[in-house]
Amino acid sequence: MKDAFDHAALKAKQRAIRAGFPETMGLRAHRAISWIGRAEACGDDDDARFIFLWIAFNAAYADEREFQTVAPGERAAFVDFFGKLVALDAGRRIYNALWQRFSGPVRMLMENRYVFNPFWQHHNGIDGFADWEDRFKVSARAFAQAFQAGDTVKVLSFVFDRLYVLRNQLVHGGSTWNSGVNRAQVRDGAAILTFLMPVFVDLMMDNPGKDWGKPFYPVVE
Repeated sequence: MKDAFDHAALKAKQRAIRAGFPETMGLRAHRAISWIGRAEACGDDDDARFIFLWIAFNAAYADEREFQTVAPGERAAFVDFFGKLVALDAGRRIYNALWQRFSGPVRMLMENRYVFNPFWQHHNGIDGFADWEDRFKVSARAFAQAFQAGDTVKVLSFVFDRLYVLRNQLVHGGSTWNSGVNRAQVRDGAAILTFLMPVFVDLMMDNPGKDWGKPFYPVVE
């Protein structure tokens, strides 16, 4: 099996085995695959590709419990989701992506203050973040330790923490379309998501009996 699927291969696999999916799992896979397909159609538009792939990510992992209470934060949900995926990833596709295919872009993301949330908190005058540089160094050390230890869940969490800041910049209008200012992180972020999202969905389809949570917005007739 190749490392990752494109939209056509994912869709073909889904159609072949979806009869065995629980309803909620089937809905997640269907929605996530649809957004992966839309992202593929973006061509060289990395901004749009990143946004559509983030929607695919939300479709795959977001749980109704996040919308029912004051959640501990999306990042905590990320860790739970990543833990399930990594435990099921017998072929170590996620590990190989982070340590081999994207090790350079991942390290660049971790060294980029513009996708580190405390930097922006301080820049916007919010109290309690004057020490953002110290936090940045602590984060870098923690990431390096996780990377050296081969801790896939922690490394994924660090990467998506940075990508979440980038997502906020794009979705909330904090960035210009096709801007040269943030081009490297958008390009690398889109490339990372382009590879990982099909792997995530493929692992979910291979394990439909796993508790992937209930979508908050099911199909209601």
